[in-house]
Parts: sequence; C-alpha cells; structure tokens
Amino acid sequence: MKALGARFPVEDSRGRRYPEPSHPYRNEFQRDRDRIVHARAFRRLEDKTQVFTAGLSDHFRTRLTHTIEVAQIARTAACALGLNEDLTEALALVHDIGHPPFAHSGEEELDRQMRRFGDRFDHNLHALRIVESFEQRYARFPGLNLTFEVREGILKHSRDLQPGERPELDEYLPGLRPPLEAQLIDLADEAAYNTADLDDAFSARFFDLDAVVRDIPQYAEIQAAVEMQFPGAPERIRFNEGLRRLIDLLVSGLIEGTCQAVEEAGADDVAAVRRHPARLARFAPAAAATSAALKLFLRSRVYFSETLAEERLHSASMIAELFQIFLDQPGRLPESYREEQEGQPPHRVVCDYIAGMTDGFFRRTYEQNQ
Repeated sequence: MKALGARFPVEDSRGRRYPEPSHPYRNEFQRDRDRIVHARAFRRLEDKTQVFTAGLSDHFRTRLTHTIEVAQIARTAACALGLNEDLTEALALVHDIGHPPFAHSGEEELDRQMRRFGDRFDHNLHALRIVESFEQRYARFPGLNLTFEVREGILKHSRDLQPGERPELDEYLPGLRPPLEAQLIDLADEAAYNTADLDDAFSARFFDLDAVVRDIPQYAEIQAAVEMQFPGAPERIRFNEGLRRLIDLLVSGLIEGTCQAVEEAGADDVAAVRRHPARLARFAPAAAATSAALKLFLRSRVYFSETLAEERLHSASMIAELFQIFLDQPGRLPESYREEQEGQPPHRVVCDYIAGMTDGFFRRTYEQNQ
C-alpha cells in the first residue's frame, strides 16, 4: 500500500491548553494515549454496556473491549496508509469515553431529559468535558490537558462542526475537516461494532448461520469459501472463520477506499485534507455495501428485537426516574460533586452525574434512592 502524504506530523501539533515541557522518550500523542488509558473514565468503560447487558454471558463485549477492538482496527488502517499511528490510537481509545450507562438507550434518554430544558446530551461533547475538566489528576491544570488534535478529534471524529453552530467550540476549526487520523475512527468503529455485534448475537442465539448467509449476500460468498475449505466443521467454527474474513474485508475496504479517495482528491497534506469539501476516509464500494447490509441485518434481528427492546425501555425508565429524583432532591447528590459543579444549572449537574456512572453503579444508586 502506498503511504499517503497526509500524515499528521506530531511536531505540527498546536500543543496543549496549558504548556508543558516535552517528555524525553514519548511524543505528545503517545503521552495523550497514556493519559487516556490511566483516566478513571476510561476504566469505567469496563462496566458500560456495548449491546448486551451483563449477566447473559462473560464473553460479550463491554464498552471497554469494544474500544480496544476499534483501536486495533484503526491503528492497522493508519499503519497501512502511512498515517500517524499514535494520534490514531489515542483517538480510538478516547472515542467512547463519554458514553453513559446502558449504551445508546442511555444516551437517548439523557438527551430526552435535557431537551426538557432546551439543552442536549451528546456523548462526544460529554467526552470533551471529561478530558477538559472532570478528570482531576494533575496539580497544575484541570483535566488531562490533551493536545489540540486529540481534543478536536474527540469532537469531530464522527461529524463535522459547522461555523456558528456552537460558539463555545469555535477554537476547534469549524468548517474544516479533521485530519485523516480522526476521520478513520468512525469507520473503524463501524467495522468493529458490526462484526462484534454479529458475533455476540450469534453466541446469544438471536439467529443461526443460515440466516446470516441468507440475508447478507456478501457474507454468503465468504461462507461458501469456508464450506469448501473446511467441510464438516462445526457451525461455530465455520462462523468464526467467516467472521475473521468479514473483518478483513471491512478493514481492507477502509484502507483501499480511503487511499483511493485521497489520491483522487489530490490531498497530499493535512491542509488539503482539512479544506476538502467532504471527508476522505471511506469504505471501498464492496465493503460499504457489506457494512450497510450488516447494519440492516443487526437492526432487524438484534437491536430492535423484542428481548433488547424490553431492556432498553426498562433502562430508559430508570434513568428518567433517577434524573427526576436528583432534580427534586439535589441533596441526594454527593456533596463533593455538588461543590465541583457549582455554578452549573441543576439539569446539567444531574446529567453529568448520571452520564459518568457505570451500569452497576447506576443500578446501586437507583436502588438506594427508591
């Protein structure tokens, strides 16, 4: 694979909000990666739902293991494309740090509660708040004091920021695309969750192998090759062989599609990537079609299944109830937390507190406040 010229050089970083001396053997993006890994918010991902809640199996992904898989895919793609692997890895590791408990149902319910007050909840904006202020590990500054590029990537890895959209975010170059390293994250995330959710749902017996072959045409070709190579193998082994090839198809498609898009755009440096009217990280057509088919399959067979729909409704109901309890009785919030959040509107204080909870801590807190 030909290395692209749009690699983000670490020496071109805009630096940190609070200047620090350089480190003798770690560059700035490596230091960001390490600060993320040591953050309490990162560790809490261990007990936050990806899709399937704890208790059904010890083998299902959590938000933390999903994050590790995204980092592996993103770094592979960055390496093949000649991009900055350290920046890419830092962005992959931090990309889900702002997720509340109970996966997307938790995020949707917190957003619904915040809309009552003319406000919103967005896990990327919350992640930025975490690394800017909530994490308190240093004597000389609040937050983790991450580089501008990592903070920008937290905000813009999955969507562009438009001029005037949020004046308080104007420092993050609205109207310009983020570097390719950040653009890779959303698609690496897509490749990771599509294949991981397929794996976990197959293990949970939401469907059998025949259903995957029947409903996803591209996967049918993969399984035909597996059947020819391993006739008579158990269904689980055949599924695993197909899954491995499916991941390879998506990751290879991400690398090939991005390389082609960058070359066609003539974007030979970071400035050209930023100025381009559209994002340049993308799947090649075959991989894009496969990813779309996987999404449709998972949406109908898993995400909106009766089993998970009941769980989503229950978790959303608990969040709404606890949100109102804290609004009505703010004295139930931890005293230290109330002091740290002084000056914030009550609904924002409550939202931030619930968003930081793990699934297990939320359940314990909910039970204690009944």
